[in-house]
Amino acid sequence: MTSRTHRADPRAGVVLALLLLAYIFNFLDRQILGILAGSIIADLKLSDAEFGAIAGLAFAILYAVMGVPLAMIADRTSRSRVVAASLVVWSGFTALCGTATSFMSLFLFRLGVGVGEAGGVAPSYALIADYFPPHKRARALAIFSLGIPLGLAAGTLIGAYLAAWIDWRAAFLVMGIAGIALAPIMLLLVRDKRRTRAQAAAAPPLRSTFAILARKPSFWLMSLAASFSSLAGYGLALWTPTVLERSFGFDLITRGQFLASIFLIGGTAGVFAGGWLADRLGRFDRAWYARLPAIAWLITAPMFALGLLGTNPWSVWLLLLIPNALNILWLGPVTTAVQHLVPPPLRSTASASFLLINNLIGLGVGPTLIGALSVLFKERFGDEALRYAAVSVVGFYVLAALLMLLCAKRLRVDWVDER
Repeated sequence: MTSRTHRADPRAGVVLALLLLAYIFNFLDRQILGILAGSIIADLKLSDAEFGAIAGLAFAILYAVMGVPLAMIADRTSRSRVVAASLVVWSGFTALCGTATSFMSLFLFRLGVGVGEAGGVAPSYALIADYFPPHKRARALAIFSLGIPLGLAAGTLIGAYLAAWIDWRAAFLVMGIAGIALAPIMLLLVRDKRRTRAQAAAAPPLRSTFAILARKPSFWLMSLAASFSSLAGYGLALWTPTVLERSFGFDLITRGQFLASIFLIGGTAGVFAGGWLADRLGRFDRAWYARLPAIAWLITAPMFALGLLGTNPWSVWLLLLIPNALNILWLGPVTTAVQHLVPPPLRSTASASFLLINNLIGLGVGPTLIGALSVLFKERFGDEALRYAAVSVVGFYVLAALLMLLCAKRLRVDWVDER
């Protein structure tokens, strides 16, 4: 049973709300690229493989690599300031995406977005873990993870309307400026806990964190499982709007409304369910932090395949709603478990180590792989090539589930309880 002596700070709700808002901008800036794919590809004369590289490799390379050093800085200085500074950087480069005139310029601007977003997530995980007691932590992290479905929905819908009313460039400019405007509020109201500041100077070196994590099989199993899930999830989130355009003939606004409703309803339900179930079941058996995602992913794989291969728009909406809920159910349980693999002073760096693996494989490979497969399948499937390329990645959910079931056996041993 988890100790309840650690009480939540009265400011915890405000801190969580603002971190959630920043995380919404994080995913809004990512997903806006997906809904605008058709316009960008046509305007800049890109192939699917080139666009996949912009959305995947360009973002993931520095996003994944810079996450660890920025998390180390956050653990040793101020987690809240690193988050606010990162918000300014990624929002600024998002605005610059609206000025791109070629493959290379957009690729470079997306590299900049990746650098900025690298400093946002891991310190936010650690701040939430500091502000909330262990028995409420999975729910708090699940609420924070609502930034993913809310950001995906907002990016899809707002991006579609701005592009329809003005053009795709205006969508990037508006979203970037809005993110920059949020940063001063973050600096004013989100503060590190005094306990965190006192421990900062004594934070162990990076090799100490890696040494702890490297000895724990659960870390590697969780990281790889989440990575394979993210490979499929990020790839499908980016390319599904274009599948709806090419295979169903949906216009920009219809695509935005269709997907925003799925992301909002399905994603929100999945994230909430994951956090709530993990807090309830995890108190009795830590293995449930791994079992829950595994069960969800085993259902996700066939549902995504059926939805993407459907023909009737209404049945496709229902079929895609379920896996869009289940494929992100893992966020609350897994991010909580990662926090408990190391002592509190190492949480940002441990989270960044997890995200390094997750994002290099998930973000780096997923969007790029689907784009490359679309080009490869073009001769055989014609205009349906992208649809079959998207279907081909859903098997990674099954692989992720198997790895997470193996992780469940080790998590009880590797867990670090707070005293």
